Amino acid sequence: MMSGGYTSIDNEKLSGSVPSVPDQSQVTIKFSESNLQTFAPSVAQGKISGASGPPRDADDTFSKSGSGAGSGSDESQPSGWLRPFLIATYKPYFDIDTADVLDRIKDSLFPFRDNFNEKTAANPDLYGPFWICTTLIFVAASIGTFVTYIAHKLKNKEWEYDINLVTWTAGLFYGFVTIVPLGLYVILKYFSAPSGLVPLFCLYGYSLFVFIPALCLSIVPLEIFRWVVAGVAGFMSAAFVAINLRAHIKSAGERWFLIVAAIFLLQLALSVVLKMYLFTVTV
Repeated sequence: MMSGGYTSIDNEKLSGSVPSVPDQSQVTIKFSESNLQTFAPSVAQGKISGASGPPRDADDTFSKSGSGAGSGSDESQPSGWLRPFLIATYKPYFDIDTADVLDRIKDSLFPFRDNFNEKTAANPDLYGPFWICTTLIFVAASIGTFVTYIAHKLKNKEWEYDINLVTWTAGLFYGFVTIVPLGLYVILKYFSAPSGLVPLFCLYGYSLFVFIPALCLSIVPLEIFRWVVAGVAGFMSAAFVAINLRAHIKSAGERWFLIVAAIFLLQLALSVVLKMYLFTVTV
C-alpha cells in the first residue's frame, strides 16, 4: 500500500498534474527578480542625481528651510540676500575658546606688538568684542552712578539716578566699534588696500578692553589722576590699533601715514569723550 502510494504521487509529479512545486519555484524567481528590478532603478537614480550636481540640490533644500519659498536657482539669490540676517552666518565668529579670548585681551594690553592681526587672521572672532563692549556699558553705568552718588552724599545733596547713562554708553561703545571699522573698511577699499571687515571689528573690539580698568580707576576722586588714567588708556588703545594696521595700510600708497594718524587721533578722541562725560563728576 505504501509503495503504491508513493508510486502514485511520483507519477503525478512527473505527469505535471500537481503544479504546486513548479509554481512555488516560479514565484520565488519572480520575487527575487522584482527585488532586483526595484533596487536597480534606485541605484541608477542616485547616480543620475549625483551626476547632475547634488550640491545644488542641497543648497535648494537649505534655502527652502530658511526662506520657505522659491525653487532651484530662484532660491539661491534670496538666501544670499538673507544671509547677513541669519544667526548661522555669525556662528563661526563666536566659536572660540576662552583661552584664545584671554590671550587676545592680553595682546591688547601690549600695544607695541604688531602681531595681533597675524594671530587672529585664521580665526577672527566677534565674541570677545561683543562682551568687551557689553562689559564696558555696565561698568561705565555702574561706576558712573556710584561715583556721582558718593559725591552727592559727601556734600549732603539729593541724588537722582540718571537712566540716560546706560543708553548713552551703549550707543557710544556699540556705535564706535561698528561705525568706525565700517568707515575704515570703505576707506581702505578706496585706496586699493582692502581689509576684511570681521578682522577690523575684532581689532577695534579688543582695543576697547583697556578702558575697563581705566573706568574702575576713575573712582579715585582726584581730577588730575582721572586725566592721567584717561590719557594712558586712550594712548594704549590708539597705539594698539594704529600699529597693528600700519603694515597693511602702507600698501595704500603715500597717504598711508595720514590714514594711520587719523586712526590714532580718532581713538584718542574716544578717550577724551569718556573723560569729559564719564570721568568727570559734577555736583
